[in-house]
This record gives sequence, structure tokens and C-alpha cells, in this order.
Amino acid sequence: MIVQRLTPPPYGTITAEIHHDVRLPGAPDDLRVLSTAADVEDQPAEALISTSVHYPDSDLGYSGWTRVIARAGTLRTSGGTTSAEGCTELTLLTRVAPWSAPGAPAPRRSYESLFARHRPLHQEPYDRVELDLDAPAGHRALPASTLLADPGTHRLALLERLFDAGRHHLLSSSGLLPPRLTGIWTGDWETAWQGAFTCDANLNLQLSSAAVAALPEVSLSLAALVRAQLDDWRDNAARLFGTRGIVAPAHSDGLSGRAYHYSDDYPLHLWTAGADWLLHPLLDHAAVTGDRSFAHEVLAPLLAETAAFYEDFLTRTGPGGTLVLVPSYSPENTPAGAGSPVTANATMDIAAARHALRATGDPGHAALADRLPPYRINRDGALAEWSWPGDPERAPDAYDHRHISHLYPVWPLDEINPCDTPELARAARRALELRGAENDSAHGFLHTALVAARLGDAQRVSGALLSVLDQDFFHSGLMSSHYPTREVYNADAAHTLPAVLIEALLHSTPDRIVLLPALLPFLLTGTLRGIRTRCGVTVTELSWSVPARRLRVVLRSATGRAVRLQTGADGRPRTHRLPAGRDLVLNLPLGGAPPTNPPHSKGVPPCAEPYAHS
Repeated sequence: MIVQRLTPPPYGTITAEIHHDVRLPGAPDDLRVLSTAADVEDQPAEALISTSVHYPDSDLGYSGWTRVIARAGTLRTSGGTTSAEGCTELTLLTRVAPWSAPGAPAPRRSYESLFARHRPLHQEPYDRVELDLDAPAGHRALPASTLLADPGTHRLALLERLFDAGRHHLLSSSGLLPPRLTGIWTGDWETAWQGAFTCDANLNLQLSSAAVAALPEVSLSLAALVRAQLDDWRDNAARLFGTRGIVAPAHSDGLSGRAYHYSDDYPLHLWTAGADWLLHPLLDHAAVTGDRSFAHEVLAPLLAETAAFYEDFLTRTGPGGTLVLVPSYSPENTPAGAGSPVTANATMDIAAARHALRATGDPGHAALADRLPPYRINRDGALAEWSWPGDPERAPDAYDHRHISHLYPVWPLDEINPCDTPELARAARRALELRGAENDSAHGFLHTALVAARLGDAQRVSGALLSVLDQDFFHSGLMSSHYPTREVYNADAAHTLPAVLIEALLHSTPDRIVLLPALLPFLLTGTLRGIRTRCGVTVTELSWSVPARRLRVVLRSATGRAVRLQTGADGRPRTHRLPAGRDLVLNLPLGGAPPTNPPHSKGVPPCAEPYAHS
């Protein structure tokens, strides 16, 4: 049920006409629509709007009902419209049901009683995490539309609001399933991408804050999707590749997990990294929660099946005896000048295979992982998207693309990072520097920001984030779009933005916590509370002040343990002992001011094609 409450400005009243509008953009002209409005018997301050919609050339359709409840004033009905005049409040209770499902008007309930039932389900998880950027109180009081109209002036208040709204939208659109590309909402009759899941980037980006921002409910919705589709994933492996194990699809309607999407331009059925990629948010969930039964009963069998696929798939050897991944595909890109995106040794595929084989802990799998080819640094000094040895021109990089699949070893795998693999980390930063924005998709900017944060590149995080804030991606309800100027309704930016801010302020691995890995130049002071880490420690408070050169962190763990703590992505870690169930408070010095004037241009001319179809 959709519950809306409308209130007037102070000392005013509401005058309005209320009706159902079924003709969203793209709706067929020959819809058969019957809409009526009638007074509710014995309830003079209520009206019921009923609408039935019959699809063209079909026996199918749907019905919708809105119960209008007025406080003071009058209601009048005519045709399919209810007119309200002089009301001090209107409550609208709406239900929609397809004809194959039972439906009925929403029962008469007050907004207050419905919100009292709703609130405890959402407030406790919503309040687990808080971000305070010391925005001016006057800016915080402004409506979202005002903040969005001038994002430069209201940057801090807007980021606070988008952080809160992103977590609210993410929680609200996750339950039986994780959020689709449009969350659980839509703005068109023909929803973009059929309102489905795109798994080769977007789904994981939207879920990127779930584990660390203390929303296990969201992570478990992904687990439900995966487990419901496992038979189809096994079918993909068997029928496409003749192997055991599992292969995840790049797209799904939420019901089928079969790889239906065959295309010369986008051979998504040849993407073999999907299972490992989609399991990674669940690995984060297990690490953050310490849920051993989930790790043993759910994750371990899934990892074993992923590794079984690679055991059967990795049958070819190349120069030097290294294994070859063929066919291979880097979503959704094609080597420069190549006639087909189908190639060998896509870097993402290598990373997924290596991670899946090592994650099982099986010595045989680890030996197979050791035979995989190393990552390649191309002649531009960048981490290459395809790692075929020998001839560097066999798969030259195509830099102007919205996807950065080849940086999977950086985010989320953390296999490449400034501390442990500095040479590869420099190559990954060079790859980001050369990457273009192609068609300015929101997911491209925010994926770039997540990778840049892991590399300690605060300037690039800032540039990517500001590209989204300054190009009018957000609607006044703080849901987002796929392209600038609010074109094509899409949840990527809304759901991913909280993760970008968290990753810039705090990162963790199973053995270390990194404070302020990529502090943005305009976040001079602030506090982040309630973040969970992959080493089982909760950061109950992280406060910083660049002007005062001060950093305060409060850590808590249910069990006594040691934790390595460092400031900055390439800082020197120090080991601290945490007492069980008690706060460890650390006051640390903070270095110089973060860099300013982040670059907006990536130095690559824009793609000639305005919109590539995901």
C-alpha cells in the first residue's frame, strides 16, 4: 500500500483535484480505462477513486484504488475525480493489483496508525549509521529541490541528505529481492531495461554499502535471489560451456537466472565472471557480521560450485604454460579496432577465476589459480583490460567506456592496493586517469569513485562525485537518473552514493582498518558513526578536523582482538588491542590538508555515440 499525506503551508488549506493518471510516457493509445470516484457511505470526509485498465489485444489488466481521507474542508466527486477544498490535511491510501492477483481498496486507516506500524520496521536499521558533515543549519532546513538547484552552495547539506536518502531508498527497495535498476519504482510505461537486474555492474554497485553500512537485510535479499536461481546458473554452465558449476547471467528479470542475452555487440552469455562477482557482497556480509552458519551453509557451497566451473573451463594453455580464459568478455567493452568483443584473458575474468579458486581454501584449487596469467601493464603504463601475453596489440585498450570491469582486482576484491601491490596500484590509477566517461552514465562515475577511493585517489573520487552532483542526476525526491538532466529513471546513483562517501572515509579488510583513505578536499570536518568492518570491528565514531589536524576514532568489538589501523590508503599500519565489549578510543594526528581543485576532465574525447545500450 502506498501512503501519502498532503499538508498545506502554515495557516493555509488545500484545494486540489485528485485522479488516477495511467498514461505514463510510452503508454499505448488504445488502453481501455474506466475510472470512477464516489463518496464513501457514512463517511462524509472520504472518497474512493477506482480505476480499471485493460491492456490492448489482451485479457489482462490491472485495477487501482485510492481512498481519499480529508481533515476539515469538503470533498466532491465527479466522474473519476475527487475535488478537495479548504482541507487542512489529505491522506491518500492507494493499492494496485494485476487482474491475476486478488485486490481490494485500501482499508480505512489513519496516516498516524499506518506510520506507527511502518516506523519500527525501518527506523532501527536506518539509524544504525549516521553521517554528519557539519553542514550549516540553515542549509539543512532547506527542501531538497533548493539544495539540488545550487549544489555548489549547498554541497555539504546535499551530501548529508543524499547519504540519508540513499540508505532509505536502498532499504525500502530491498526485501524479497534486492533493488532492480529502478529500485521498486518506475517513471515510464515501458520501464528502462524492463525494470530488471543488470548484474555485470549495476546490482553490485547499488549493494556496495549494504554490509559496511549495517543493512544485512539488503545483503540477504541478494542471497535470496542467488539461491532461487541456482538451478538456472548450473544450466548456464552445462549448456553454454559443458562444465560443472555455476555461471551467472548478466541480466535477470528476477525470476529466471538463465543467460538469454545473445548479441554480436554485447555477447553477455560469454561473461564467466558473474558468479564470483555476485557472491562478493555476500562475502562482505559474512565478514562483517561474523555469521559462521551463513558462511558455512550458504557461501561455502556456492564458492565450491564457482571453483568447479573453473576446474572444467580452464583447459587451454598459452605462452609459458599459463592457463588461457577463452572465450572471454570484458563487460561491456571491445578492444580498440577489434571486430568483436569476444577475446581471451579479460582481466575481470582472470581476477574472478583467481579469487574463486583461492576462496575455497582447497590446495588443488590454489594450484590452479597459480597457473593463471598475471595482470598486464600496457604501454601507456595502465592496467590493461585484456591480458594476452606477447603481442601488446592483440587486444589494445579502448579507454572511452563507462564500464571499468578490469579494475575488479581493486574494487571490490582489494587484491590490488597501494600497500601490498604498489606497482599494480599505480597502473590501476593510470587506467582510471585514461578512462573516459563515454555517455556520462551515473554508474560509470560512481564505479570510478569507488575504485579511486581504494587507491587513495581523493582528487578522482571528488571529480567523479561532483560530476554526478553538478549534472542534475537527482529528482526532488532524491531518487536518481541514469543520465544527466534527469534522463531515464534509475537507482544507481541514489543507492551507490552512500558507499562512495563511506569508502572515501573508511575502508577495511579482514586484517586492517584504513582511516580516511581518500578524504575529499571539501570535507574539512565531520563525523561518521556505526560503520561495520570486514575484521569484525564496529567503528562507532570516526571524527576528523583538517583545520585542527585532529582525528578521533572509537572502535568496539564483541570479542577481544588485535586490529591493524592505518591512516591513508598507503599509511603505515599499527596494531592495537581491543578489549571485548568495550570502546577503544584513539586520538590521532592528522596530516596536511587534502588536495584541492580535483580534475573534471579525464583527458579523453567523448564517445561519438550518445547512448550505448546496456
